[in-house]
Amino acid sequence: MPPDEFVIDARELVRDFGKARAVDGVSFAVAAGEVFGFLGPNGAGKTTTVRMLTTLLEPTSGRVVIGGFDVDHQPYQARRLIGLVPEEANIYTELSAWDNLMFSARLYRVPGDLRDGRATELLRTFGLHEKRHIKAQLYSKGMRRRLSIAMALIHEPAILFLDEPTSGLDVQSALAIKQIVRELNARGTTVFLTTHQIEEANQLCDRVAIINADRLAAVDSPERLKQTMTSVQAVEVAFSGGGPRMESVLRRLPGVTDVAKHGDKWRLYTPDPPALMPLLFDLAGQWELQVVSLNTLGPSLEDVFLRLTGQKVGPSAGGNGPGTTGAGKPGRGELRDV
Repeated sequence: MPPDEFVIDARELVRDFGKARAVDGVSFAVAAGEVFGFLGPNGAGKTTTVRMLTTLLEPTSGRVVIGGFDVDHQPYQARRLIGLVPEEANIYTELSAWDNLMFSARLYRVPGDLRDGRATELLRTFGLHEKRHIKAQLYSKGMRRRLSIAMALIHEPAILFLDEPTSGLDVQSALAIKQIVRELNARGTTVFLTTHQIEEANQLCDRVAIINADRLAAVDSPERLKQTMTSVQAVEVAFSGGGPRMESVLRRLPGVTDVAKHGDKWRLYTPDPPALMPLLFDLAGQWELQVVSLNTLGPSLEDVFLRLTGQKVGPSAGGNGPGTTGAGKPGRGELRDV
């Protein structure tokens, strides 16, 4: 892809804090109209990289170009193209949603004759119009997150940076935020998404970059990354019964390298799923059981993430690995909308 089609171009970014190096030679480019995911464990350098991309932190060395503007020499022009939504809501809770949007509009120098129309449209889009004059301190966490995104969009940026947009949200609010991301991208907005939610990146992103120990480990589409891990394959089967002895029986089947129980299903890891499937039907017949469901499973983006960040891949990796998060609940005095 020619460089002039990139809206974000990071080249050999390095950032030191004293003697500690937080980012070491990171390079990647994001095309216009992409949803680009930035994944990595805590402390890997995600936040530091995003702060350099958004002009909030000067690189020790390297270069960032946003929409054709070198952020080192043309930071104001670059900032005009950027909308930034931090993980912690940057709204003023003592102000209403309307006043927060008006403040952001003035900050981004949106012309006065355009402010009211844009604010009204955004509030309706994000389901906040009816509560536009209520102080944000009474909003639920999901409502505050939607207001943060609306504030970042008031100047109609070409690029939206979202830092952990669904972290800590309840399921309904998280689904609403994901739908908003899809709709914004469909309208042409480039989205740069940092997340710990591996499945979220799999569902939303055209490409992902995985950073580990201050360096990029991989940059590619989720499906192409999965194809690099054909050894992580499994057959998932549910029987009508079987009891506690089933695990030891399944482990003895030819070609099975490991077994894990997932609810009422058994996941059997094997390098040859097609060869294993008829053996499972034979086993069901011998035990006078029915096969309730049977599926083959390829490697997931979570498997790729675990492998590239040096963690164990497979059934012993743990049930609460990357991609899991707690769900937030509204506190006392908050509106129960999402």
